[in-house]
Amino acid sequence: MGDGYGPGRSEQDDPLGAEWERHRPAVFGVAYRLLGSVADAEDVTQDVWLRAAGADLQDIGDLRAWLVTVAARRSYDILKSARFRRETYVGPWLPEPLLTGPDASQPVLVDESVSSAMLLIMEELSPPERVAFVLHDVFGLEFGRIAEVLDVSVPGARQLASRARRRVAKAKQSTPQASKAERERVLNVFRAAYEAGDLAGLIRLLHPDAVYVTDGGGKVLAARKLIHGGGRVAEVMVRTGRQWRPDRIDFAEVGGELALVFHREGRVYSVDTVQITDGLITAYRRVINPDKLVRVSAVTPGRPTSSP
Repeated sequence: MGDGYGPGRSEQDDPLGAEWERHRPAVFGVAYRLLGSVADAEDVTQDVWLRAAGADLQDIGDLRAWLVTVAARRSYDILKSARFRRETYVGPWLPEPLLTGPDASQPVLVDESVSSAMLLIMEELSPPERVAFVLHDVFGLEFGRIAEVLDVSVPGARQLASRARRRVAKAKQSTPQASKAERERVLNVFRAAYEAGDLAGLIRLLHPDAVYVTDGGGKVLAARKLIHGGGRVAEVMVRTGRQWRPDRIDFAEVGGELALVFHREGRVYSVDTVQITDGLITAYRRVINPDKLVRVSAVTPGRPTSSP
């Protein structure tokens, strides 16, 4: 997005320019949490910038809330149409990987709600529930603004957020998250076992009821159904590792959590995130849709990413 000021504009003569970079992470953040797509969130952020640059901001008391509201309204429109796109998506859908931490190309607001696990939980909410939950519980907007975005009454907005909160809490109870140290330990052991083609080692790391999800989007060869069972998942991983042997496997922070980045033939082949409970991998999620890896490849071309 460049410097955020636009042609001929500067921080000194542009009242928005002085604040934009401070609030841009929130604008991008609300869009990404609602859409699960870095590309769409970047488009929304650009739309908000253009809207703000052409608006009279003199009477806006809370610029952050105004910018977030504009981003949410635009994202809500996309989210409603995205539901149809999800239904026609080829194979399982996973959120587009968002690099955070030292590998992020731009400042990112990081919390639990940008993790792949939480984004998938929120994917099960209706669009109004998701908007109400993200705006109120994550960004702290008042229900009056949320009601305007959703075109409902204030009590209606409050009810949507409450219903979403209960559904999210219930889903989180069944999928407790591992600590950072535990995640690092498991992924280090997993990487070694994967690189060695150690079937028994992988089976020991995978929960008996583990699920393996691959998102190829119809662009590359990928399983179009979930693979269930630790033994079956391990077998598929070993076979895939032999057929598509990576040049290297790096660590990176994705959605605020440690993940694996597979490189093959000089490019990013996949970004893999995991769900870990009691030291075992209960869900292994692999994004190999090249459209979702463009931004990761741009930041990590041919060099190791961060390691724990």
